[in-house]
Amino acid sequence: MEGKTRKCPYCAEEIAAEAVRCPYCRSRVAALDPARWYRDHPERRLAGVAAAVGRALAFPVSGVRLGFLVLSFVHLIGPLLYGALWLIVPFTPQGPSLLERGLARAQDWAARLRGRDRPPSAANGADRGDLGAGAVPGGPLA
Repeated sequence: MEGKTRKCPYCAEEIAAEAVRCPYCRSRVAALDPARWYRDHPERRLAGVAAAVGRALAFPVSGVRLGFLVLSFVHLIGPLLYGALWLIVPFTPQGPSLLERGLARAQDWAARLRGRDRPPSAANGADRGDLGAGAVPGGPLA
């Protein structure tokens, strides 16, 4: 990556291609790149959410942590937002998030349940021999 540069859209100076802020005019030049949203940063402490938000939005990580702390006292929005981001933001770049992994496991589990070799009549109780008098297989009295 050495030597790759681009022009700052605000001051037209040459800056590094991976720069988040222009060193000349201090403007934010990085767009919200989904590849930058991950929680496995060296600055992570609890779950890495504050480090991920700080890195992706070019904010100081300590400022983001302070923001979550302040939001904790405003109707508990801080812990709710932290938990939601913990579920949504993946741990590694381009990896699945906890929510995606949980949904995939639930879909696998549901597919296994549906994929059992049960005859269609077994699901509604039609194969039971102890049906009461006048009960219709699959009916409300079955």
